[in-house]
Amino acid sequence: MAGNFDAYDNYSWYAGAMSRQEATDILMSTNETGVFLVRDSSTIIGDLVLCVREDNKVSHYIVNKIQEGDQVRYKIGENSFPDVPCLLNFYKLHYLDTTPLTTPVPRKLEKVKAKYDFDGSGDPDDLPFKKGEILTILSKDEEQWWTAKNSVGQKGSIPVPYVEKIDESRSLSPAGCGSSRASPNFHSSKELNKYNTPNIQRKLPAYAKVIHPRVPNAYDSTALKLEVADIIKVTNIHQSGQWEGELRGKHGFFPFTHIEFIDSENTEDHES
Repeated sequence: MAGNFDAYDNYSWYAGAMSRQEATDILMSTNETGVFLVRDSSTIIGDLVLCVREDNKVSHYIVNKIQEGDQVRYKIGENSFPDVPCLLNFYKLHYLDTTPLTTPVPRKLEKVKAKYDFDGSGDPDDLPFKKGEILTILSKDEEQWWTAKNSVGQKGSIPVPYVEKIDESRSLSPAGCGSSRASPNFHSSKELNKYNTPNIQRKLPAYAKVIHPRVPNAYDSTALKLEVADIIKVTNIHQSGQWEGELRGKHGFFPFTHIEFIDSENTEDHES
């Protein structure tokens, strides 16, 4: 029986960065064969993995992204397709191993609350919102940009530092920076420095406490490693959201979402 899902609604089936085990656990929690999701490959950047519940197991099919001249193709086994929706539509009608695709696995949607106003600066791909507005996350496409929808169903990209998560107990925590990357041809990469970070009036240098740990990329010599409760000397605030500071004798960059200023104006108390 052919699946009845909309293959062009990538929000329904694209899971972004997800481990093999996490995908297996999600699909094994269902009782229906043919239920599926598509996740990023954890080994080859740009490739995808089609994960499908088949009988009493979950199969993980590699989808290779191949550049052919000026065109991109998505290949699974011996079959090649111009885009992922075409691939999914094909396997609505054809068996992978023991089943065709029937429906994307239902996933719990995450909600966030806006910490600041965001006007989108006229970019049609953005989703403007006001401080306090509740948004539903559809996909975590990039480190600084996620896709969300508002209460009236409008969809678009939102800057991660401007929102905070709402957990199951309805308490709030910073959204932080995810490890997800953009899925092929779904979103164009964006830079956060197109927009102003929240206007924080603070005489610099100023001291702040680290509230979220951060281990930077080993190849980024300009980034600071942050540990919770570290006291960092903030020396410069940039519109990109990457601020400058000094920590343990090193000068470098860090995301402003990982710190909170210390209220004391007596900065000498924090000199080390």
